[in-house]
Amino acid sequence: MIIKAPADAAHANWPDLLSELDRWEETEQVATLWWRDDDAVAMTPALARLLSVVGPAPLALAVIPETAEQSLADALHGRDNVAPLQHGWSHTNHDGTGRKSEFPPERSAAEVEADLAKGRERLGDLFGAVAPVLAPPWNRFAPGFETLLPRAGISALSTMGSRPQGAAARVDVHVDLVAWKAGRGFIGTAAAIGGIVGELQRRRAGDSAGPTGILTHHLIMDDATAGFVAQLGAVVARHPAARWADIREVVACQVAT
Repeated sequence: MIIKAPADAAHANWPDLLSELDRWEETEQVATLWWRDDDAVAMTPALARLLSVVGPAPLALAVIPETAEQSLADALHGRDNVAPLQHGWSHTNHDGTGRKSEFPPERSAAEVEADLAKGRERLGDLFGAVAPVLAPPWNRFAPGFETLLPRAGISALSTMGSRPQGAAARVDVHVDLVAWKAGRGFIGTAAAIGGIVGELQRRRAGDSAGPTGILTHHLIMDDATAGFVAQLGAVVARHPAARWADIREVVACQVAT
């Protein structure tokens, strides 16, 4: 079965998402989405705003281990719906080619393994239980290092779903709400909903598997982005054929397969 994207994706809007979810309901399926937010280090007004928007929905919070502060651990204590995961080690660019990466192929395996282990240990000290996922800064991780992940207690890799996949289990994100090359604001409702609907259609057709991942960055989240994710959360909460998936649930399913 081939399902085409909305005829006018440039003008996609909330009714398009509701229509797609209705199709899921008609086929007695439930669409799953998961939410990752990057670059957490401390409890800031920006993070407080994000947590207020998230409400009870599951959130995977990618934390930079080297600079993570106790204030972040204190703020997340008791928030069972927020799962910290590892965002590299120091969020430092080690790539000299112009494509930023903390883990480019030019680094030695020993250095990468040490960074992964330090990051895992630091987050364990702060939070105790941590989702066994690495979200590498800039969503780049050289495939040759994927065999190092299990040694650091990491079960899965989370990058952008459009990138080539290697040997590691993946819990990717698919729709980044930041317009990085156009002011770093919101990508716009049409682009966001068009991306989400396209991913859901591929899953309904059987062309892709796993939940659809939404990516935000709380430190630069503008009013338009906050408004969009708040409305998306309301749609998911109300529609019988949609739900948020917890990252720990997603990892368990991906590793099992």
